[in-house]
Amino acid sequence: MAFSVNDANFEEVVEKAGKPVIVDFWAEWCGPCRMIAPIIEELSKEYEGKAIVAKCDVDDSPGVAAKYGIRNIPTVLFFKDGKVADKQVGAVPKANFVAKLNALL
Repeated sequence: MAFSVNDANFEEVVEKAGKPVIVDFWAEWCGPCRMIAPIIEELSKEYEGKAIVAKCDVDDSPGVAAKYGIRNIPTVLFFKDGKVADKQVGAVPKANFVAKLNALL
């Protein structure tokens, strides 16, 4: 299951992680976010132990969303060594996420 991150724990879980992290910025009311939710869950299982897969509700965590300039959702940020290494905006096939994540491993 994907970690839930927010304004309070984002730095600890994401920026200080010792492995690649992907964060799905989403909201309950967002249709495309619901479309990629099953893909994010699959990735969390498939990459367990290799990468951290997290979700951040932009309505509950406006600070993190603002810090990373999230203007459209879903936006998935790919972190390596605590820094944004790549990003994907919008609902796309699973292969897009896999390719970007594998590039960080």
